[in-house]
Amino acid sequence: MTETPHPLYATHADTLARALTAITERGYWSAYPESPSPRVYGETAAAEGEAAFRAYRGDFPLDQPGTTDWVATEASPFGQRLDTGLRYPHGDVDALIAAATAALPKWRDAGPQTRAAVCVEILARLHRHIFELANAVQATSGQAFVMAFQAGGAHALDRALEAIAYGYAEMTRHPASAEWEKPAGKGDPLRMRKTFHLVPRGVALVIGCNTFPTWNSYPGLFASLVTGNPVLVKPHPGAVLPLAITVRYAREVLAEAGFDPNLVLLAAEAPGEKIASTLALRPEVRIIDFTGSTEYGDWLENNARQAVVYTEKSGVNTIVVDSTDDFAGMCRNIGFSLTLYSGQMCTTPQNILIPASGIETDQGHKSFDEVTGGIAGAIGKLTGDPARAVEFTGAIVNDGVLGRLEEVAGVGEVVLASRTVEHPAYPDAVVRTPTIVRLGADDVRTYGREWFGPISFAIATDSTAHSLEILRETVGARGALTAAVYATDEEVLDAAESAALDAGVHLSCNLTGGVFVNQSAAFSDFHASGANAAANAALTDGAYVANRFRVVQSRRHI
Repeated sequence: MTETPHPLYATHADTLARALTAITERGYWSAYPESPSPRVYGETAAAEGEAAFRAYRGDFPLDQPGTTDWVATEASPFGQRLDTGLRYPHGDVDALIAAATAALPKWRDAGPQTRAAVCVEILARLHRHIFELANAVQATSGQAFVMAFQAGGAHALDRALEAIAYGYAEMTRHPASAEWEKPAGKGDPLRMRKTFHLVPRGVALVIGCNTFPTWNSYPGLFASLVTGNPVLVKPHPGAVLPLAITVRYAREVLAEAGFDPNLVLLAAEAPGEKIASTLALRPEVRIIDFTGSTEYGDWLENNARQAVVYTEKSGVNTIVVDSTDDFAGMCRNIGFSLTLYSGQMCTTPQNILIPASGIETDQGHKSFDEVTGGIAGAIGKLTGDPARAVEFTGAIVNDGVLGRLEEVAGVGEVVLASRTVEHPAYPDAVVRTPTIVRLGADDVRTYGREWFGPISFAIATDSTAHSLEILRETVGARGALTAAVYATDEEVLDAAESAALDAGVHLSCNLTGGVFVNQSAAFSDFHASGANAAANAALTDGAYVANRFRVVQSRRHI
């Protein structure tokens, strides 16, 4: 059976081909420019996108089956109230699942070329509305605008395209059909025609997070969709708008392309409803993607037994400091990593392991206190001017982060205290600068768990070897998405790499310039490894997409 691709395939064949090349070469490539400059997007794009964002009032323009009422749950970390005038359709679970299930057969039979082309067209539509999307990400997550544009817009689209490319590669790894001929001695050979059908698993569920509603949701959404599965998108109640916009434009493209728009549905929840748990246990839901707490991720893995579950949970990201030939650059780099988005990233370093005796640097020997002071000083420079500070810190996303900041103030010796910063544009925004607390190596009960937010620990160890032992133990127990090392000795770097392999965590070495440990590049860096407790999958690799469909064959004599 030969697939007849949709006309959109010709439109996006070059983009898909380039993405397929990128995932094999692993070099730098991006399909969507990350700069919001008028020189890139045009003089009117920013204003038009902001106007489209502000035009959302009352009932969100989404016509879905089974809508029983309308719900509002959002409040912006910047103090903008979103729940007074913007409501989302609240659907009956049975109706949503029935609609998604009914949409599957035609999408399955369309074939991988058509599905990939339609998915890339959805990305193109979202890209045309990138400023609208970025404003929604900023308002709901607390990210500063440039970060919202990059991480919530361009980089999220890149990660989605990466997932599409991996899905397409896995689906086209084998031929759609083959003729089989086996010699049979003196008789006629045995001949059969075999057809290999790609069969999606079923309804997929994406459970969004508050901090990165698009970046963390797009890989699973598009990995499931391109492999033939309809998708229920369940946003975090505090960040519904970015995914509602996503669903809106996805449904428009699907309908225009001749498919049932119910292949993508928004599953917004009423306050306190916990619809994710209800959906996760439905027998029709066969794939689940989740980013969030370890507790809920573990619950999904243990209870949603009918589904393939992909989770990204919490961990204890770690930096090992042994020595450096650029002390100022090291401090700046670490300081920026701790400050960016107030540490509200799953990749932000938490534990900084430093020998109690200090380290050797290009500026001579530095004591433990001088190392921590250098990092604290770099943070101080970034956050000293409020107008400049908020462009790095953004706003605090929820009360849980504030609670941990209060709790950590009574733990250990405070090296750098968190400060309140007044946001010059949003007077009601909740802004906090990072805190650093000194601990001893035996305080593992404190630093051995995740403190999500602008909280880091400077941990005095006996030696670098001791630091690497702690990395193995803590990451082995709790997991991590990132690790970093600073060392001038190749043997130390090799030992750190060995420790990282043992712990199953990605390692960055001697970052002192414009690359930071808490950032990853689509098509080149793998986000999470699936090799430790922080995540059971990697964004994005073949394993992330291949189990979202199966191959069912038929064979006939010829």
